[in-house]
Amino acid sequence: MTGSGPAAAPAGTAGKRMPAWARKSTVVLLIAVLALAVFGTTTQTWMTVTLDPDQVGQAGAGQSALEVQGSKAATAVTALALVALAGGLAAAIAGRIARWVITGIIVLASAGIVAAAATVLANPLAAAQGAIAEATGVTGSQAQVTVTAFPVLAVVAGCLLALAAMAIPPAARHWKARTKYDVPAAGSAAGAGPVDEIDSWDRLSRGDDPT
Repeated sequence: MTGSGPAAAPAGTAGKRMPAWARKSTVVLLIAVLALAVFGTTTQTWMTVTLDPDQVGQAGAGQSALEVQGSKAATAVTALALVALAGGLAAAIAGRIARWVITGIIVLASAGIVAAAATVLANPLAAAQGAIAEATGVTGSQAQVTVTAFPVLAVVAGCLLALAAMAIPPAARHWKARTKYDVPAAGSAAGAGPVDEIDSWDRLSRGDDPT
């Protein structure tokens, strides 16, 4: 009996399904998580400094060990993590050209994060001098410095953050158009794939019904 089988899917529908990795919510959330992970490392102890009592004198006599947070050992990392976080959130609503600019900003911020954390790993005593001077009032002191795992985590998270940022342009090809400059042709947005949470919010803000 003809017509008893399941109806065939419209031609080209299967080919337009958005890959899971390219969903806007996935990309933006990944960048946000990595940026927050970098920021989180700066709130932790990056180095433990054992002071030499013969050099610090009475000013530092009561501080045999000094814990240095990442925000003090590498001040730039905190700021660059916030820049990357803001860039990731902005990519969700940016146009095509702006997304390329944002990608470059996040990659540069990630490179700065890696460079700053690697500098601490390469010369921890130099990175700790500011904290030593603040605690003891003595500059140029020699001390024994023990580095924790958090600078290494900052380097790893910074590298992953750069990779996540470079995923924005290819992933954005699957995202729905945000502005008139992003629309390749009239009516092409219809049926372009599943609507994620950010798409729904954007459409609601324009007065459209995402359902």
